[in-house]
Amino acid sequence: MKSKLKTRKALRAKWHCYNEGDYFVTFCTKDRQCFLGSVIDSRMEYSEIGDFARQCIKQIPEIHQNITVPEYVVMPNHIHLIVRIVPMGLTDIVGLPHCVVGLPHCDNPTTWENETTYNTPTQKNEEMQRRANRCGRLSHVVGQFKGVVTKYAHEHHIDFGWQPRFHDHIIRNNDEMIEIAKYIRNNPALWIQDRFHPS
Repeated sequence: MKSKLKTRKALRAKWHCYNEGDYFVTFCTKDRQCFLGSVIDSRMEYSEIGDFARQCIKQIPEIHQNITVPEYVVMPNHIHLIVRIVPMGLTDIVGLPHCVVGLPHCDNPTTWENETTYNTPTQKNEEMQRRANRCGRLSHVVGQFKGVVTKYAHEHHIDFGWQPRFHDHIIRNNDEMIEIAKYIRNNPALWIQDRFHPS
């Protein structure tokens, strides 16, 4: 049985700023290849890049002080997250200290590159903050995460890639939150029935 959660929007809602709220986020690997590992006996067995992605997800709340990830799952060819963004002052925005990526546009986060030269760290932080607010915090955080995982794969000569963009669903109430959290927790056990399963 396919999940009734399968119809998530591919594009951001134009009426929503994405700088606060709860979101169900999904992004896939390139061509939905099983780069991130495999499911064996209803348990996820991570590849090297899958384990690195899992570690990066756990670090998101440490790096972004107003963001938590209450639930997540790394599957062979996709990742599901619940991302909670709490309102904060614009001056509090921080980026990944080990790999800050530029945001020349918001439509394709996997192709973001450092294209600007900054004279001081403060100048760079101000520009990153401006771009993050233009795109919305959700796109900013997802784009940085995907960029860091891609960089690790390149540095370690791992065959890997993401599909462009990501899917999001704005979680509107507690009942939705409970249903989505349950879906995420059960994803490995229901892998054979998943719409992303390669079979």
